[in-house]
Amino acid sequence: MAPKASPKSKAAAAKKAALKGVHGKSVRKVRTSAHFHLPKTLRLSRKPKYARKSVPHLPRMDQYRVVRNPLNTETAMKKIEEHNTLTFIVDVKANKHQIKDAVKRLYDVEALKVNTLIRPDGKKKAYVRLTADVDALDVANKIGLI
Repeated sequence: MAPKASPKSKAAAAKKAALKGVHGKSVRKVRTSAHFHLPKTLRLSRKPKYARKSVPHLPRMDQYRVVRNPLNTETAMKKIEEHNTLTFIVDVKANKHQIKDAVKRLYDVEALKVNTLIRPDGKKKAYVRLTADVDALDVANKIGLI
């Protein structure tokens, strides 16, 4: 154990520190890079006093907005008969997952895959291929296409 410093030497050290100051010796930081990177400081998370929205809105893209209407053209009818595929006009902002989900919810059928294109008039057309266990002709009859 180190011997304890006498009160006299402690007082002398305190006097010296008070007169001279404790910040007299400064060491310059050695920089190893030519680029200065701003140091990462504390970033506090937000703590709002009140919610900016009182009630969350209903889903913007429900199945009734995704699928606008079924298409009833000669080529669409040919697709129904030969390829087990239904053709719909859908919302331009809807993606394939949303279209597949909307068709499942509206018509209770499972879609195998969805192909989409945007027509020259600006509307989006979706070809929904149904699984083999469901007949597209029966679904078309049910929704009133034929």
